[in-house]
Amino acid sequence: MAFGRNRKSQSGRSGTPTDLLVVGLGNPGEKYDGSRHNVGADVVRLLAERHQGRLRGGKNRALVDELRIGDHRVALAIPLTYYNESGQAVQALAKRHGLAGDDDWKRLVVIHDEMDLDPGRLKLKVGGGLAGNNGLKSIVAHVHTQEFVRIRIGIGKPPGSQNGADHVLRKPGKTERIELDIAMQHAADAVESLLVNGIDAAMNHYNQT
Repeated sequence: MAFGRNRKSQSGRSGTPTDLLVVGLGNPGEKYDGSRHNVGADVVRLLAERHQGRLRGGKNRALVDELRIGDHRVALAIPLTYYNESGQAVQALAKRHGLAGDDDWKRLVVIHDEMDLDPGRLKLKVGGGLAGNNGLKSIVAHVHTQEFVRIRIGIGKPPGSQNGADHVLRKPGKTERIELDIAMQHAADAVESLLVNGIDAAMNHYNQT
């Protein structure tokens, strides 16, 4: 699927819908800065920095910006809800940016942490299961489809007897921090690849590495 311009909005939004709506999941507040659960939000911040954007608070319970990446119009967003309630923000953002119909939902890209992948591993997929991720469950509950793009950043499973909640909310150690920083750069590259090369080519490239 190519991401073209000059789409007509099917949801009542005036103007041209963005080619991609990129949402990075995380928890708001300094307490969670740098935690494993916030890697998705950190990728969106990285994309904003790369392309001279500025994320601002808006009406949709999210930090947002619209910018150009090459010839494409891209909306970046970080929900200001807590991670497990991300769908509240995504539903409003999807309406604002004109997502409608099965194909259009592939213009929604959600970036999130993934315990089922080793730390620093990156995978892309469209649709599929939710792997117990409460942020994704919330999004599906609000937009009523699973057919959006996910960029999954591995954080590994909790060590020993540590539970999953403690694991995702903690900051990684030095070695893992380096791995995650590299993975976040690759995740930002993957968003750019989606725009230029399409979903299939991006998945073929990043799912092989």
